[in-house]
Amino acid sequence: MNKIVVGVDLAKNEIQVCVTKHNKVHSNEAMTPRDFKIWLANSDTMTIVFEACSTSNYWKQQAIACGHDSRLISAKLVAQIRQNQKTDKNDALAIVQASQLANVDFVNGKSKAQQALQSLVRLRELAIKQKVASYNQLTGLLLEFNIRVAGAKGGITEVVKSILEDADNDFSPEFRHALNIALHHYQSLLEDIAQYDMCIEKAANQHKTCKSLMAIEGVGPLNAINLYISLGCGEIGTFKKGRDAAACIGLTPIQHSSGGKVKLGSIGKYVKNKTVRSYLVSGAMSVVNQATRRVAKTKKELWIQQLVERKGKRCAAVALANKTVRTAFSMLTNKTEYKAELLSAK
Repeated sequence: MNKIVVGVDLAKNEIQVCVTKHNKVHSNEAMTPRDFKIWLANSDTMTIVFEACSTSNYWKQQAIACGHDSRLISAKLVAQIRQNQKTDKNDALAIVQASQLANVDFVNGKSKAQQALQSLVRLRELAIKQKVASYNQLTGLLLEFNIRVAGAKGGITEVVKSILEDADNDFSPEFRHALNIALHHYQSLLEDIAQYDMCIEKAANQHKTCKSLMAIEGVGPLNAINLYISLGCGEIGTFKKGRDAAACIGLTPIQHSSGGKVKLGSIGKYVKNKTVRSYLVSGAMSVVNQATRRVAKTKKELWIQQLVERKGKRCAAVALANKTVRTAFSMLTNKTEYKAELLSAK
């Protein structure tokens, strides 16, 4: 009760700082980022709570370097606690109030190395979105001229090249030039994605934790980094058990229980990080397809085959992704290595 607790609402050009002690507000003022950094260095040790946002990891690192107890709190929780209208002062005060709740779960945040790994994944995701948009635009424009693009025989590249080489299609020089630029842009995006994949693979192999996670079935470099970021440093939250982590990623049925009656629904469509879930399920589906084509060698493969017989491949893939998250959580928590359990010889 006697500790000084500071709630900080971060913005690009202005930072709102609410200082409280004995459950009373001492000050609630705005500072520039430069002044806030000086204030951190000159202040005595205190508990500083930041609302989790794009710059919160940097400021948490700065506060810890200055000797403060620094924490991150969910923006959604702060919005539920905030009283009156949304202003910087009310937000900063709500951050302090939310941090005083019983059993509140703080976000762990990320180190610089973890932020770098996350940036690699985000850059690749952006390049993929741009590639899909570029491909869809090209195919859509060509369809206006009844020119269809097939997946075979070179795809969009060969179709555009054949158009540029055909002198009798009555296309203007300006349109040909623009079409050539669009094709080079699409090809450049493909090359960028390949380069990002190489960077991700190299970074995962050089990182000890990510390399150990790749021992799990269906976990490659991309999934290993996603699991390490989501579970190892608490991007999605601070979890006490593997089931909580799997539920937060969106790999467990939605629960709606009341009055002692437990009701489980389907897998939720909207989750916080659907990209992580999508990659995990895709990796699990490849394992399911392989497991159903051969004789089971491990207990997990036998479990997959039995599950496919009962529920089908899609359900088995989601269940395997759920198991993957729990296994990764156990490895990160207990500092252990994964080794598949072989079937005993008869």
